Formats: sequence, C-alpha cells, structure tokens
Amino acid sequence: MEKNYPLPFLWAPMLTLLSVSILLGPVVLSAQEIKIFTLKDFDLHGEVKSCLVVTDYGKEEYDFAPNGFLTKSVTRYNDTDYDISSFKYQNGQLLENRVENYRNGTLDKTTSLVHIYTMDTTALKRISETVFSYNKEFLGRYEYEYDSINRLVKIRQVDNEGIDESDIEYTTFKGETTKTYSLNGVIQKSIRISIKKGKNNTENRVELTKKFLGGDAINATEKVYNADNRILSEETFIFDAETKKFVSQQILLYHYDDLGILTELRIKTPNTESVKNYIYQFDDGATGNWIKKIVTPDNSYITRKIQYYAPVVIEDKQ
Repeated sequence: MEKNYPLPFLWAPMLTLLSVSILLGPVVLSAQEIKIFTLKDFDLHGEVKSCLVVTDYGKEEYDFAPNGFLTKSVTRYNDTDYDISSFKYQNGQLLENRVENYRNGTLDKTTSLVHIYTMDTTALKRISETVFSYNKEFLGRYEYEYDSINRLVKIRQVDNEGIDESDIEYTTFKGETTKTYSLNGVIQKSIRISIKKGKNNTENRVELTKKFLGGDAINATEKVYNADNRILSEETFIFDAETKKFVSQQILLYHYDDLGILTELRIKTPNTESVKNYIYQFDDGATGNWIKKIVTPDNSYITRKIQYYAPVVIEDKQ
C-alpha cells in the first residue's frame, strides 16, 4: 500500500521557496517567489545552530548557519522514511536547493530534485532557477525579473510543454498599494496593503489577498499585523456568486504577552467560538527560546531541543 505523508512542518505554513511538492506522487511545478528562510521563520532567536522539533507524525530537524540562514531540514516519519532539504548560499543569495526523498531507506530519484539558481545583474536583476530530478531529467526553468527598485515583476516558466508568464503589477491609490498577479494575462491573485490606526495611536498593516479562478473571485483572506510584524487577526471569506459579495467564514484573533509571545488564539465562525491557550517552557527564562509548547484545552504539545553556537572568545594579547 502506498504511504501518504503530511507536508513537513517547514513547508506547511510557508510553501514559498520550493516550486515543487516533495510528497510522493506526480511532480507538479508552479512558479513561486523565491524566499530565504531564517531563524525568524521558525520562532527562534539568538545564536541557534540546530533545532529538533518533535511532532505527532515524526521529527523535524533544522540546521542554521551563523548568520541565521536555514542550511538543512530533515523530516523523519520513521527510521527509513524521511525527506532532506539542503540549501547553499553565496553573498546572501540562494545558489542551490536539493530535495532528497528516502523511502524504505532508499533515495527516490524520481521525486528527489535539485534547484540551481543563477543571478544576472548586468542590467536589472534577473534570477534563473533550473530544476532537475535526480534521474537527470530536466523539469523546468524559471526566470525571475525585477524592476529598478528590486520588486519582482515577472516570472517566466519554461518546460517541455511551453512557456507561461506570470506578471506582477503594482499600483497605489489613496495610500493603499495593490500587487496583482496574472498568468498569461488572466488574473490569479491580488494583495492590497494598507495602514490603519490601532490602539494607542499604533499603526497596523492590513493585507487583503483575493484569489481568482478563470478571472472570477473565489475567496479572500484579510490579515492584520502590528508594528512588530506579529499577526493580530486573520479573516477568511468565500465569494457568493449570487450576491456578488465576500462572505466571512472564520476569524482568528491572536493575543500576545508583553514579550510578544502568543498566549491565546480565539477562533470565531458564524455559529461557533472557541479559544486555544498556549503555555511555554523556556531554555533561558522568558527571554530564551521555548522548548515546550502546550496547547489547551487540546492538551497537545510540541517539544524542541535547541543547540547553540559556542560563543566566540577573544583573547587579550596584551
């Protein structure tokens, strides 16, 4: 019987770097914006060298460079089934990403991939991404083009079936900036960013993302972030074709303590309301990294084992 595995912890909330699925099954390529993952993406800070996360389906292992860049992630489902993603950089730019999938202790060359990145800055910045399988099969090439202020404006996908172009257009109106994604001339997604006043005259960033299918709106998500880039709320909508309006489906409200640590998540739907509370244990008091997170009333938990780089000792030569 074929085994099906969940997405690794790393990719589930942020599937933006890999342009392929690392699950078993057909390989599907789709253009994505390039992102370099750092300690901040894993709710870590300080001189972290590695982090072992114990989940309900296995273990996640993350290795970081001294500058905080992710260099390796391993998802272990059991002793013989695991996925390895490794990353190479040069001067702060991503050079290579390898995805190796092992099943029954053997490398699966059909789903294991290598992404190679090259940059051209002779005029405006352009990054090329070439994808091969471990069977040395060419799977596709992506060309990312940027404008004079380093904004991504075009993604060109080239594979054996032809060429697809994704254009990203930026517009500003009454202080709001909208980023619109189109594939071969058909709108796929728009992101509108605005600033609203919060409590105590603070400024919150509001991101409204609308998704389209065949040019028609299908759903939307509105996220609100504070000045520290912590999410305060997230509301999801579906588009009602009859009323031509977006209808709210769920609201998530996030609450933090004075140190910016998530303590409560309130979940509201049209008919229900529930609350999740988060309790932590830290490796160095409240200022360290959390090593255990307990969620109530579920009584579920996640544990982390964190290793740090040894502090650099500077000898006094006087």
